[in-house]
Amino acid sequence: MKKPELLAPAGNLERLQVALTYGADAVYLGGKQFGLRAFADNFDLEEIREAVNYAHSLGKKVYITMNIFAHNDDFLGMKEYIKFLSDIGVDAVILSDPGILTLVRETAPRLEIHLSTQANNTNWRSAIFWHEQGVKRIILARELSLKEIRDICVNTPDSLELECFVHGAMCI
Repeated sequence: MKKPELLAPAGNLERLQVALTYGADAVYLGGKQFGLRAFADNFDLEEIREAVNYAHSLGKKVYITMNIFAHNDDFLGMKEYIKFLSDIGVDAVILSDPGILTLVRETAPRLEIHLSTQANNTNWRSAIFWHEQGVKRIILARELSLKEIRDICVNTPDSLELECFVHGAMCI
């Protein structure tokens, strides 16, 4: 069995450094735009670059949330943001909107895509659908039982990674 990845939220650079110092294998964070936590202490572009450089210097990963429920105007500037994330070596983006997924695939085809828990994936058929769209990891709905998670694991390809919340906002 593959070793689980310990993933922690990082609300700012200090929290990112603490999470990685104390054992997280990866962190997820939001930029100033395109994430649901609009009023959180999110990262500006230079802070994202610094976060990625710091994490990678430790052999750790950084995932960026782009999990907004996108309206037409929300796509303004998104292509440039995706290109920036790809250029600085972000390890994956976390999204839930099919339009954003399409734009990521067009703009940065090698950028890894994780499906946000906001997409509310609760069954293996949906998991297979998203995997066929280019999603490498699915963050499963928080409401699932262990049996339901097991059923999804058994019925999806080994190449599809599954993530679940284990305590509050901590994911594995």
